[in-house]
Amino acid sequence: MFERRSKGPGDLMNLLETQGIQFPTVDAGLRNQAAVVNVHGTTVIAVKFAEGVLNVADRRATAGNAIFYEEAEKILKLDDETLIAIAGSYATASEAVRFLQHSFKYYARSQLQEMSLEGKLHEVSRVLGRALPGALQGIGGFLPIVSAFDREKSEGRIFFYDAMGARFESREFGAAGSGAERIRGAFEYVVRTKSPFRQMKLEEALREALLLLEIAASLDTATSGIRRLPSAKMVTAEGVQEVSEDLLRSLQRALLQE
Repeated sequence: MFERRSKGPGDLMNLLETQGIQFPTVDAGLRNQAAVVNVHGTTVIAVKFAEGVLNVADRRATAGNAIFYEEAEKILKLDDETLIAIAGSYATASEAVRFLQHSFKYYARSQLQEMSLEGKLHEVSRVLGRALPGALQGIGGFLPIVSAFDREKSEGRIFFYDAMGARFESREFGAAGSGAERIRGAFEYVVRTKSPFRQMKLEEALREALLLLEIAASLDTATSGIRRLPSAKMVTAEGVQEVSEDLLRSLQRALLQE
């Protein structure tokens, strides 16, 4: 089962529960799934590079076999040193992200210090646990990838989760969403034939991540690939940053021409 951070001062979820406020979950009694328009975010990718962690995602959100939206933002800032990329139920994931953002701020303001990386990762596990009843029914489940810069180790780190909140750490890369399984072998091919992602400069890592996203789109109809400009953010010792749009567009054009 997933790990839990002990309840105590600075615990926003515990504070809300003592006031009778429950974290939003899908109604466990909801059975008529056909009546629910469940919008899903598709493929998200995280790779290490020399200065930290790079996140790339397409912007497509789907509802069943229909394209619902082509401008979805699936890479979100939790705080100045932490990114979360979301795949799965967009509504549940968006609520979870808002809760986590407030939880981190509440802890910092009430305890006069930032929550540790370990504490942040536990909070993500707790939120996934609250969404589990819906996920077991096929409604409201989502899978996040958390990217952070660990100042104690002076390196970027990538964490991914299962639907129950169990946490795993990747040494090189992570992917979630409908196209993720289709490109896992391609990640390994890059690492074994070119170089580990963690040794790449930003431009090289970004090019490989965009190419992987385009490969996913060719194998998965729910992934839009790079024909529409993808989203790209990174976390380094300087904190969370947007990848330059000029760099993103130049690599997009070059890959599409190829």
